[in-house]
Amino acid sequence: MAAPAPAPAATHFQPPFLLLPSPPRPHPPLRLRFLLPSPPPLRLRRRFPLLAAAAVSAGGGGGEEAARKADKARQLQKRVLVGVAIGVGAGGIVVAGGWVFAAAVSAAVLAGSREYFELVRSTAGGGGTPPPRYVSRVCSAICALLPILTLYYGRMDVTVTFSAFIIAISLLLQRGNPRFAQLTSSVFGLFYCGYLPSFWVKLRSGLAAPALNSTYNWPILLGGQAHWTVGLVATLIAISSIIAADTSAFLCGRAFGRTPLTNISPKKTLEGALAGLAGCVLTTVLLSTVLRWPRSLLSATAYGILIFLGSLFGDLVESLIKRDAGVKDSGSLIPGHGGILDRVDSYVFTGALCYSFVRVALPLYGV
Repeated sequence: MAAPAPAPAATHFQPPFLLLPSPPRPHPPLRLRFLLPSPPPLRLRRRFPLLAAAAVSAGGGGGEEAARKADKARQLQKRVLVGVAIGVGAGGIVVAGGWVFAAAVSAAVLAGSREYFELVRSTAGGGGTPPPRYVSRVCSAICALLPILTLYYGRMDVTVTFSAFIIAISLLLQRGNPRFAQLTSSVFGLFYCGYLPSFWVKLRSGLAAPALNSTYNWPILLGGQAHWTVGLVATLIAISSIIAADTSAFLCGRAFGRTPLTNISPKKTLEGALAGLAGCVLTTVLLSTVLRWPRSLLSATAYGILIFLGSLFGDLVESLIKRDAGVKDSGSLIPGHGGILDRVDSYVFTGALCYSFVRVALPLYGV
């Protein structure tokens, strides 16, 4: 008996030879992690939660933590580079003095006053009453003019008093219902953003007595001995001591800080403040030894303590304003640092304290 013939192979061609469609094949799954960096940048994951979920599912929690640390490292690197650039530029401006220094202070004051009134405007959501925009713009312009007027006229009391009177009259005569909060925020803006920073011009340019009590000649490339006045040396020591205080407080507070300093700024600690005080006084004493001003060790120590108190108080005042406004930074003008007020808050009250100390407490300006 013959074996049965094998069954014909299955074919898609059936009479009358029509082409039948093949069964659909499943497509390979599209993996999101192949289309984006692995893991996606932290700023994208914060903005799009779906990317954060995809990154966690693809690489687990370790990738998220590594990306967070890398992002913090990049931010710290940017902060350091920008800070160094600002420090070098500020040092050249301070040494130049005159209208260069006054113009730089005026530009910083203009930017800071605009940020201040934006912070005041942000308090409207919490029940505050900000001044009208035209009043804030006029106040910002007056604040920017005060350092220039201080350089050429030497006095600020008449200008500030007259400006405060004009602002008060304009608020009282405005349409609608004037509020006392509008008057206080405007007048404080003149004082905080214009009057106090102008003391840096008085400190740098108003104390013209020679400060180098030495028998050798100062290098001519640095301006010669006549260029190094009490105002220049006092300004350099004050700025350097503020930088040392901020750096010491940040590093030691981050490493050893346990005791909160105040409720205004929860991140500030008592250990950090003590480290900032030590760094500030040590820097003041060292620079006074090198530059031979002030001659007394007690005067140099008192100068360093006063600088630290002014910088700490200015930092806390700006933190109080930002807390009422409900923001973390006063602006975004300086990459890695926030706004101009975030960078110069420690300098606002310090200039007035340093100038008063040199004029009142030091005999013969400490020479």
